[in-house]
Amino acid sequence: MKLGAGDDCAVVEMAGRLLLLKSDCVIEGIHFLPESNPKWIGWKAMCRSISDIAAMGGTPLDALVTMAVRSDTEFTWLRRVYAGLKLAARTYEVNLVGGETARSPGPFFLSVALTGSVEDGKYIARSGGRPGDQLYVTGKLGGSLEGRHMRFRPRVAEAHWLVSRFPVHAMMDLSDGLASDLPRLALASRLGFEVDTGSLPLHRGCRAENGLSDGEDYELLFAVPVPVKKQLEAEWQGKFPKLRLTAIGKLVEKGATHFFGKGYDHFAR
Repeated sequence: MKLGAGDDCAVVEMAGRLLLLKSDCVIEGIHFLPESNPKWIGWKAMCRSISDIAAMGGTPLDALVTMAVRSDTEFTWLRRVYAGLKLAARTYEVNLVGGETARSPGPFFLSVALTGSVEDGKYIARSGGRPGDQLYVTGKLGGSLEGRHMRFRPRVAEAHWLVSRFPVHAMMDLSDGLASDLPRLALASRLGFEVDTGSLPLHRGCRAENGLSDGEDYELLFAVPVPVKKQLEAEWQGKFPKLRLTAIGKLVEKGATHFFGKGYDHFAR
């Protein structure tokens, strides 16, 4: 094993390549509301794992899907969930290879276990950040509480392009909010950080605290050396003209290790 628990994916050695392993779940009442469109429940469940594969610089491959379903769940509703799963799989060229369905008295539960691959020595972990690295985020932040978290798009193509063109030292996806996830990246790299919260790219109607703490943005957060800054920004604009790229700060030897605002925490009381 190259890399175990604590990053976006586990990394296991294969012949000439590395196997990425990831599982994630969505639970009714936590990750979506009972009245949510079932198609987008399936989409979200699949794309959460795909987003983690992308954050490692990998290519998603095969998925196993496990559901725990109440006995009073309508079959047509389940078919629409599967339609969302299959749409996401088709969009990102993932093979749905099996899984399990069981009855449960509790809320609806949907888990996706996903494999991916990356060339040996080419995976991007959270722990590779270096002092002075420029920090970037893709897209816009905030607004998951308004429903944007259901139909997000994993940044697979963008991550592949980044790691093929530039020396990305560290990367992760923003699932729990910048206020939670950036400290994790900095801690893994044994560094602090400096961030200008006034520079955060926000969805319309959002404030900095939303961009920091709402969570479920599923954008990329990554660190690159400062000398590539101008070239990266110029080439990004040409390659992805409709997707914003924002420099938000840097990694430093001695700096902040946490935000006063907190991201999403499943175990907060």
